[in-house]
Amino acid sequence: MANQIGTVGVLGAGQMGLGIAQVAASAGLKTILVKATPGDTEALRKKIDGALAKAVEREKDPEKQKAASERHQKAMAALTTTSDFAALAPCDVVIESIIEDVATKHAAFTKLDGLCGADTIFASNTSTLGITEMAVKTKRPDRFIGLHFFNPAPAMKLVEIGKTVVTNPEVVESAKALCLKLGKTPVVLPDTTGFVVNRLLVPYMLDAMRVWQEGTGSIADIDTAMMNGAAHPMGPFSLADFIGLDVVFHMANNLLDEYSEPRFAPPPVLRRLMLAGQLGRKTGKGFYDYSAKPAVPNPGLSR
Repeated sequence: MANQIGTVGVLGAGQMGLGIAQVAASAGLKTILVKATPGDTEALRKKIDGALAKAVEREKDPEKQKAASERHQKAMAALTTTSDFAALAPCDVVIESIIEDVATKHAAFTKLDGLCGADTIFASNTSTLGITEMAVKTKRPDRFIGLHFFNPAPAMKLVEIGKTVVTNPEVVESAKALCLKLGKTPVVLPDTTGFVVNRLLVPYMLDAMRVWQEGTGSIADIDTAMMNGAAHPMGPFSLADFIGLDVVFHMANNLLDEYSEPRFAPPPVLRRLMLAGQLGRKTGKGFYDYSAKPAVPNPGLSR
């Protein structure tokens, strides 16, 4: 029988951690968001409060706006933000969403092992690191699972549930039930690097970069072609900038390490932008220059 999850812990307060915490609190679950690095935890609360307030403002129908306002208030009452790891001790599940570095994740789960009860489920939001590799370093490999949310977590419906060869079936059922409670669509997959979406999406973005390097179309033309010819909501360069070019670079290298397939090798242009610190939207410049309104292709990449 699946465990009932009433308290959700989220470790890591970057964009993904904030989004997951917002989703959990909005579903009425007691939610504890722990910042894994030093910083202002009250600011995290204000960010989630602001995001939920905007959702209320978007509702034009008075009844829907009233309901959204009530959800907003309940979510904020259910949410705790802190930098104290020990706050995660009573959680039914802890979802890790920290830096994509396996050694850092191992250290975090080792710390959590000493804090949380034996029944607590550990989950990682990793997109391209192996779940099994993390699970076997804990005292509860059978209660370890992947929960890969997509960015932005409040809007994106999919969650890839990654189960290992030792994951307890009850944990899988608990994870599915949690995703449904959060209003998400879960798909259960075996533990494979990249699962489904990133294993297909990363080489798509890398191929777009190679096509551009070969001189077949401009950055804007390739994006326009995929948006209007394949019905994609954004083109591959806009998508890479949105994800973060550093994240795309590391995902590509993780996939390359796992599968040794040339299609996962980061193209030179991606490496050069990384070295220049031009990482996409979050730095103001990547394949596009976001200081212009609307954004224009990065002048530094002009031929």
